[in-house]
Amino acid sequence: MADEECAVNAQMLIRKPAPQVFAAFIDPEITRNFWFTKSTGKLEEGTSVVWHWEMYGVSAVVSVEKIIENRLIKINWDGPAPKVEFEFTSVGDNATYVTIKNYGCKLTGDKLLHALVDQACGFTTVLDGLKAYLEHNIKLNLIGDKFPAGK
Repeated sequence: MADEECAVNAQMLIRKPAPQVFAAFIDPEITRNFWFTKSTGKLEEGTSVVWHWEMYGVSAVVSVEKIIENRLIKINWDGPAPKVEFEFTSVGDNATYVTIKNYGCKLTGDKLLHALVDQACGFTTVLDGLKAYLEHNIKLNLIGDKFPAGK
């Protein structure tokens, strides 16, 4: 990430081992329990998948740039800040500190501020849902409830 780029970070300690937390982002059968509703496949370096949020009728094309097993997932997607890095740092044997960095935004002014707030809130919500699901096996439906019909 270039130093001059504006970035949004979200982070959370997840009380599960790094391989389990990492798999939650790689495997769409797990990820759909706390983030998107459907995917065209698992994340693999050098491939692209489409993530769907069926409740909103939207999708995103995700290109996987780099994967370091249990440590890093680097993607590009079709959003205002198109570069995303998911970093996984083991904290002892049974916890993982997850940091999501979103950067590369080409917007300016009020549009940039709106995009940064939206991305920060969105990825924080993803991490909150991940924590509830992996630690307590609870599906909070945070993404679906963020913008209920008519709101």
